[in-house]
Amino acid sequence: MKKSYLPAVIFLCLGLKCFPQKFAPDVAAYIKINTPTFAITHVKLIDGTGNAAMPDETVIVADGKIAQVGPYNKVKIPAGIQIIDGTAKTLIPGLVMLHEHLFYTVMAGKHFNVAEMPWSFPRLYLAGGATTIRTGGSIEPQTDLNLKRMISEGTMLGPNMDVTAPYFEEAPGYNIPSLSTINGPKDAAVTANYWADRGCTSFKIYVHATRADMAAVIAEAHKRNLKVTGHIGAVTYREAAEMGIDNLEHGFAVSSDFDSLKVPDKIDDRRQYQSLLDLPLKSQKMKDLMQYLITKHVAITSTLPVFEPITGREAFPGDAGGALISEIREPLEKLCQALQGKDDNAIAAFKQELFWEKQFYDMGGLLLAGSDPTGEGRVIAGYSNHREIELLAEAGFTPEQAIKICTLNGAIYLNRQNEMGTIATGKNADIVLINGDITTDIKNIRKTELVFKNGIGFDSQKIFDSVKGHVGMN
Repeated sequence: MKKSYLPAVIFLCLGLKCFPQKFAPDVAAYIKINTPTFAITHVKLIDGTGNAAMPDETVIVADGKIAQVGPYNKVKIPAGIQIIDGTAKTLIPGLVMLHEHLFYTVMAGKHFNVAEMPWSFPRLYLAGGATTIRTGGSIEPQTDLNLKRMISEGTMLGPNMDVTAPYFEEAPGYNIPSLSTINGPKDAAVTANYWADRGCTSFKIYVHATRADMAAVIAEAHKRNLKVTGHIGAVTYREAAEMGIDNLEHGFAVSSDFDSLKVPDKIDDRRQYQSLLDLPLKSQKMKDLMQYLITKHVAITSTLPVFEPITGREAFPGDAGGALISEIREPLEKLCQALQGKDDNAIAAFKQELFWEKQFYDMGGLLLAGSDPTGEGRVIAGYSNHREIELLAEAGFTPEQAIKICTLNGAIYLNRQNEMGTIATGKNADIVLINGDITTDIKNIRKTELVFKNGIGFDSQKIFDSVKGHVGMN
């Protein structure tokens, strides 16, 4: 039995009258559990370590912390505290998702573009079970930083946030109106320090940034003990690892390492894509690259929902279509119908990515997860967090492994594994109660019932319902 500090915590709460966090009325309206101490009993527990699920467990929460965890018949529940019956339900740690955005695809005429969703997306992430997210690149960093503050103050719904600075994309880059750009390594260094001074805690290198750009950002970030990730192309994965990058985004789907005609500091998108399609599934070259990344302690972030093919699948992963305004939803539904049976390359590439992510994990690599709600607009925050877990299961991960990737692994990357990422005594009470058994059917993850952040239980379905018909507008 793990040591419990429950009696001490209850004494402090009763003797010193611990007061709950204050919330604005429009946040409090979604709170279902707000009491200093409570117990969840008879629940199937997936603790986030990757170990097998444990049946008939009890978890006691006191003052926002996990006070005790153990089999129901061995845990003494203090008299008078609130009890939540977890029979036929699953309890997992709060999700720690590391490639999320607070923006969504909103085209600018014929040009790809994105627009901030400052109201709908933070609450959707929380509804989907994410208690901590890292934004995987920002277009409105000042908005993201303000949202982080407002959420922490209890005036807005949302998860804890690790805010990434604007993209480091070498000008001119892609013709995306909302995308920030840099002009060489000196500008990259100045920009990194500017946003770090304002509270950004992560940096993301983008596709056309050069090796010199990347080196400049890594140098400035690492001086501050901050981390750098990348959706890269002009720089190969191996080159990035040599320079000390901490994380690479989108699994292996954007690696340019296998383009035999690649020019240094340049990217040919079509050739890069084809080079991966031409690569044998069990390629030794890919395995060698993975081993090098592992040796250099480079994490890989899985973003499977944004790559999911269309044929024979949901138009909006996680059944998210109802969240969209009709002006966006209806054209996308027609597009998905028109493309049925016409995405053979996307299907092949997706199958490769599923295999390679599992291979990287099995080799000992740190695999992280996010959902990247961009692309053509099919991927919606919150719903896509559920879908990422389902797709990891499709890749061959056990439910327990999929949850570990989406919880503990993210916490390890953020160096916060001592406070979150698993359900263990002394950690933050960031936990998610699901109305079903995800070990028998992974799609029960969509039945998220309560999302506890620091011990405060939010009504998941009520939050999802509040956002219907809003995404694409705010």
